[in-house]
Amino acid sequence: METAVWWIRRDLRLTDNQALAAAQHAAPQVIPLFIVDPHFESSPFVGDKRRVFLWAGLRQLDADLRQRGSRLVVRYGRPQAMLAAVLAESGAEAIFAEEDFTGYARRRDGQIGQTLPLTLTPGVVVHPPGTVLKPDGAPYTVFTPFKRNGWLQRPLPRVTDILPAPKKLNTPQDLNSEALPEEPKLPEVVPFIPGELEAQRRLTVFAAAAIDRYGQERDMMAVDGTSQLSPYLRFGMISARQVVVTAVSAMHLAQTEAARKGAETWLSELIWREFYVHILAHFPHVLRGSFRPAYDQIKWHNREEEFVAWCNGRTGYPIVDAAMRQLNRTGWMHNRARMIVASFLVKDLLIDWRWGERYFMQQLVDGDPAANNGGWQWTAGTGTDAAPYFRIFNPTAQAQKFDPDGTFIRRWLPELAEVPQDYIHEPWQMPPMMQKSANCQIGRDYPHPIVDHHEARDRTLAAYKYAREAE
Repeated sequence: METAVWWIRRDLRLTDNQALAAAQHAAPQVIPLFIVDPHFESSPFVGDKRRVFLWAGLRQLDADLRQRGSRLVVRYGRPQAMLAAVLAESGAEAIFAEEDFTGYARRRDGQIGQTLPLTLTPGVVVHPPGTVLKPDGAPYTVFTPFKRNGWLQRPLPRVTDILPAPKKLNTPQDLNSEALPEEPKLPEVVPFIPGELEAQRRLTVFAAAAIDRYGQERDMMAVDGTSQLSPYLRFGMISARQVVVTAVSAMHLAQTEAARKGAETWLSELIWREFYVHILAHFPHVLRGSFRPAYDQIKWHNREEEFVAWCNGRTGYPIVDAAMRQLNRTGWMHNRARMIVASFLVKDLLIDWRWGERYFMQQLVDGDPAANNGGWQWTAGTGTDAAPYFRIFNPTAQAQKFDPDGTFIRRWLPELAEVPQDYIHEPWQMPPMMQKSANCQIGRDYPHPIVDHHEARDRTLAAYKYAREAE
């Protein structure tokens, strides 16, 4: 075999790329191919920030390939037709790609595999769906047994497993390539530089400076205590295997119990990501409805004006509004904030979690179907291994615990910048004269709360109880 195709999907990297390595092993010439699929271009779940991040990441990958004597080949159209055309034009005899696990990806790859020489490799996760099962062969549906009895019982990747980036890549020079879309640059407020080099830099900095404190700082919303690697994992600008190796190495090298706990906690978060990929693969209906069908009977209020207020960060609850404005401006949101705003939408406003799931996918740079769906269903209490339906976050208590000084709130809500510390979490409690001195009149400069949390809690408990009893 002279030529093979490396079909790039969610693996915009050269380091530790098992599909690329398989293509190189099979043939002396490799075609790095990205197909702009109309399915994704027309999807209402694909937002502008994520799309621009992808295009910029592909341009960076092309630059990395050109340094190695190769280049990125781009085609527009349905993958099966585009792959067949590239095989015919180049004489390539094999296609290698990382296996993906959404319903669309599995249907697409299954159909292509019937007529074209497609080989799928691991890479999206460390342990693919089907490899972590109960003793009776059934999939796990609770995280802790999945982690302890399944995932951690399988061989963990080691440093020596990480594949180095190729120093040279031979690619046919006469193959036509179309230009990537001329998209605007990412806004400066989006805190992610696309590409593998930045992903590797972030991992190195996090492992050296923050992972030891991760267990203590990861929930503090004003602290830069998380890795912020999720956009890079989403598009495979860094491999799942490499970040797991980093977490395990940090556990073994930890000098203190707190440092070991930090690395262990981060590894657990990485396993949550894998868990949700497994859930989506085994139970694809979760993208359409509740994992627990009884909760599809919940009588949602679904008030459009309240949903708009939530989207725009105008609910009157500072911690919710600050988090939503962070999302809208940067395309990212702190994980603790994601839980708070999701709980508020579903359990304070009684709005269908799928509304929030869709909005997140439209806004998030790291929007991933499995993780996003899993997180929303966990918070809504409708999913596998979900928070109990009666667990309803009090937004004020969450703010007092995870943004005690109001630093995060003031960063994203400038209208509250001069509000005294005693009122930063409940500005509606300020006396009128204090509102005047703080340049923040409630109802004019900042909204009144759109719902009373305690009344909303009772309403939600009743709605969930009714759905459970109707099962």
